[in-house]
Amino acid sequence: MLEQGVDLHFVCPGFSHNAEFGSEGGFSAKLRARLPSAAYEVLELGYSLLIAIKLINAIIRFKPEVIYERYSLYQPAGVFVAKLFGIPLLLEVNAPLAEERKKHNRLRLYSLAKRIENYTWRNASWVLPVTNVLADYIRQSVAVEDRIRVVANGVNKKVFDRLPEVKVKAPGTEIVIGFTGFINPWHRLDLALEAMAAHKDKNIKFVCVGEGDVRKELVLQSERLGIADQVKFTGLVGRDKVFDYVSTFDIALQPAVTDYASPLKLFEYLAVGSLVIAPRTENILEVINDASAILFENDNLLDFSEKLSDAIANYNELYPIRVKAQQLIEGRGLTWQKNAERIVALARQSLAKG
Repeated sequence: MLEQGVDLHFVCPGFSHNAEFGSEGGFSAKLRARLPSAAYEVLELGYSLLIAIKLINAIIRFKPEVIYERYSLYQPAGVFVAKLFGIPLLLEVNAPLAEERKKHNRLRLYSLAKRIENYTWRNASWVLPVTNVLADYIRQSVAVEDRIRVVANGVNKKVFDRLPEVKVKAPGTEIVIGFTGFINPWHRLDLALEAMAAHKDKNIKFVCVGEGDVRKELVLQSERLGIADQVKFTGLVGRDKVFDYVSTFDIALQPAVTDYASPLKLFEYLAVGSLVIAPRTENILEVINDASAILFENDNLLDFSEKLSDAIANYNELYPIRVKAQQLIEGRGLTWQKNAERIVALARQSLAKG
């Protein structure tokens, strides 16, 4: 935004930037674990009053022309304050949070939450979902078609411009298989270890950046398979260090994905020219295809395992796919700088309407 000549002022909780990568929560997660679900949800809604006060103070002090908000459940404060001051509100939406939390049994006041969610979406000046799949969900909930613009995630162009071009590896050179994020059972990283063990003749290393429930089981599995010395679990790392690991990935795993998500790690994998292994789902296909990644049939564990094994066996032969992957970032404008341009253009359009 600053590169677009836009001044920024942040209004957010003090703890929001402190979580490490590969963790599933911070203060709010700990509070949720200790309170009944309904009580926690009432606190969430009450917290919107505090956010409203912070926003009002910031508007009086800094006199902004536009509010940009990342959507959170039970947080209609941005809409209320935007209406109060007659300021356009651009709302970034990463998930249908009411439905998501209901699905995972973490929402007791669903009807209330959904009404507030629809109200927030309906009254934003622009709704900015991260995928077309998510945009379709929003369209089904509220009639705001003319105010929806899909803005996918991306990478920092300054970092991308410094990355080396994709190269063919010399025979015998180590191949690094990588994964970033919270390690859930459904990521099936056990299959990745099995695929490695089937290619003991090759110089392979597996790097998992993050923490999770199944880490201990995966460590034990690597020991049983005789590849423990080829496997590294970094545990939790600072967000500023994640890309240092990703830049070493030759083969990058996106083994499972929420059907409406725009996975940040996918764009990082593409930027470094990794050979990406990902499911053939609608949201993933919005970004990549068979020319720029290795796609397996979603929820087909055998297909995932076979595609990964083939990628290990034929890594250099698949070099053109890695080139296409890296070219996507520049060709599609999948950078934060391009996103900033898109958002500023929408903001100016709103301001021009008065």
